[in-house]
Amino acid sequence: MLRYVTTNAGKVREAEEYLGDEVSQLDFDYTEVQASDLAPIAAYGAREAHRHAGEPVLVDDAGLFVDGFDGFPGPYSAYVEDTLGVEAVRRLVTRELDDVRAEFRCVLAYCDGEAFDASPDPVDRDDRVAAAAAGAERDDEEREPLPVKLFEGVVRGRIVEARGDGGFGYDPIFEYDGATFAEMDAAEKNGVSHRGRALEKFGEWFAER
Repeated sequence: MLRYVTTNAGKVREAEEYLGDEVSQLDFDYTEVQASDLAPIAAYGAREAHRHAGEPVLVDDAGLFVDGFDGFPGPYSAYVEDTLGVEAVRRLVTRELDDVRAEFRCVLAYCDGEAFDASPDPVDRDDRVAAAAAGAERDDEEREPLPVKLFEGVVRGRIVEARGDGGFGYDPIFEYDGATFAEMDAAEKNGVSHRGRALEKFGEWFAER
């Protein structure tokens, strides 16, 4: 059984669209390390979750990347949402920028404790952030690094005034092809979302794993 590590049941339902009943939720509070990129954050979480569960795990990290702000808030999207709020981000973008283009990115990290064959999708083989993130009480350098397979999904759009009652997070202010993510039903959003695109890549690979 593949365990999707999240407290958000909506993410699990989205994963089920691509993985069927092979996936179930694992509510585990892994360490979210600080990094300027999504991949090492997701990779560290996958390693920690696999060591905790002893089962194949899937961890995702996602963010909103605004072109005119050099990708900010990016990996800090959840923190910015919690501290400033989504509407404050929209006001900042529309007040300060003429170019309101942005993209959602999602990185899925898979770990089952085994090695991976070479493929176009990247593999993170280094626990380089483990010791710093975990603190001095744990000697991660003595442990064998766990390889983690990474899958990325991206969807381009733009920041607009909030519309729609669905979704969560930045969905009401992110417009794709004329509709915000919050205006789409679950099936429509899953078909075009950054997470859905990453899950599609992962699902095709996982079927051969």
